[in-house]
Amino acid sequence: MGERGHQGVSRGRDPVVAPAVVLVWAAVLLFVLYPMSRLLALTFWDGGPTLEAVRGLLGDWTHRAALVNSLLLAILVGTAGTALGFAFALLAVRSNLPRWSERALDAVVLLPLISPPFTAAIALIFALGPRGLLSYHVFGLTNVNIYGLSGTLLSETLTYFPIAYLTLKAVLANIDATLEDSAFSLGARRWRVFATVTLPLATPGVANAFLLVSAASLADFATPLILAGTKFPVLPTQAFLQITGLYDMRGGAALCFLLLVPTLAIFAGQRRWLERRGGSFVTVTGKASAATRVKSLSPAAIVVLAAACGLVVALVLVCYLIIVAASLVRGLGADNSLSLAHYAHVFSGGLKAVRDTLFIAIVSMPVGGLFAVVLGFLVARTQFPGRRALEFAAMINYALPGTIVGIAYLVAFNDPPLALTGTAFILVVCYVFRYSLAGTRATTAVLAQIDPTIEEASANLGARRDVTFRRVVLPLVRPALLAGMTVLFIRAMTAISATIFLVSLDWSLVTVRILEGITNLELGQASAFSVLVILLVYLAVLVAGLAMRRLNAGSLGRAGTLLGG
Repeated sequence: MGERGHQGVSRGRDPVVAPAVVLVWAAVLLFVLYPMSRLLALTFWDGGPTLEAVRGLLGDWTHRAALVNSLLLAILVGTAGTALGFAFALLAVRSNLPRWSERALDAVVLLPLISPPFTAAIALIFALGPRGLLSYHVFGLTNVNIYGLSGTLLSETLTYFPIAYLTLKAVLANIDATLEDSAFSLGARRWRVFATVTLPLATPGVANAFLLVSAASLADFATPLILAGTKFPVLPTQAFLQITGLYDMRGGAALCFLLLVPTLAIFAGQRRWLERRGGSFVTVTGKASAATRVKSLSPAAIVVLAAACGLVVALVLVCYLIIVAASLVRGLGADNSLSLAHYAHVFSGGLKAVRDTLFIAIVSMPVGGLFAVVLGFLVARTQFPGRRALEFAAMINYALPGTIVGIAYLVAFNDPPLALTGTAFILVVCYVFRYSLAGTRATTAVLAQIDPTIEEASANLGARRDVTFRRVVLPLVRPALLAGMTVLFIRAMTAISATIFLVSLDWSLVTVRILEGITNLELGQASAFSVLVILLVYLAVLVAGLAMRRLNAGSLGRAGTLLGG
């Protein structure tokens, strides 16, 4: 059986595979490794090796505080987000929710993942600000301060807990139900089954969810920029201000290095922990397993979970209703008279940003989708020197915070002969090499389930490798291609942390206009832009979902966990 698994693997000397490997390596070298090497050189080279830039930053109290604050915020958001995600996953998988309720829960919970990064922050300012709709007008509180650690923690938790939910929902659904049924048949109570069977088996997933949410928080640029303020500085915003405010490129690069260290530590810890523990928690055995006959949650526990999750769902819905309301009145909380003035501005002065964003997102989809499928095919179906190195190098831009990627691109492509900043080309390239990993992972997962003899049959009939790829492989991986392209479109419509360094007057983005609106205290305009982006992205997700069902490919859940990058 193992021999047959290798028969469908092509060697690097294949006349079609070899040029593909060279082209993919060239692209990764130019648009991933070269920018990162320039960033490191700017940080640690000044006529010779030097640590002066890093030492200078660490000597400043603000930057030391930013490092500590970033780590503290990541831990708190990771803990809160994972706890919320686990509660929602338990409710969805381990209770008897009607099918329509589970779908409604998914629709609400996934809203933050398809929204611009400022959405929760804007809503919380309106709801819990000094004269907030809830804090002041409903509860009469006058000393509420949403800015700082508390507001940033709440906003990031609401934004990123769906990542934990998607991860843990899949983990709980894949636990072999017969293990729990066996424990019940031996007379164990529900709480004991949960504590000794369900929870230990879900532990790797919980750890993975915690690290994913923590990494998302550590990389978050948008929320701290709006809510953290000067009393709670964090590394991504400090790096941004170092470059845009002080015009200190070397200082911004050095701050990126400080952000790089904990980020890589999180990903290294995630891989090592799961590799070390994974063998002790195997539950997918290849044998069919029906759903557990007795749910491991008692009716009382389900009621408590439903109440807690209901409060969170209500808060999420209130946030989005506030955004919609703010876009439809002159000044929410001050002048609540209905007006379409904000949308008039969007479709007049802001129309160029909408067109530019849609153009870049639409162009990025097929380019990123093709790159993802080719890379996934090379990794899963070929053997050549440096295959694993290529796979690792291609995921660097995804693994790193957007602030680091954006500053690296600014350093590498701001001067001749590669003066690309401010062009549509560099924006598309940034999205492709940052977000195509979703498609690559989906492609490798699909190919792992396809018998290589299907491709061998094509080759035995005389078809060239490129013909086999086009007529056999590509149709089989269409669901993965569609999932990857959908994720890329969503991120291209909503991301800002990397591309804010690359925009210009010629090419703007909706997310940048939202940030400008917040900065200029034009929150109604920012809300109108946000509503428009959410509608466009939601429409794209619905269309993709219909296409996926037609392809008999299930949902976008496999790629959904990649949306927090």
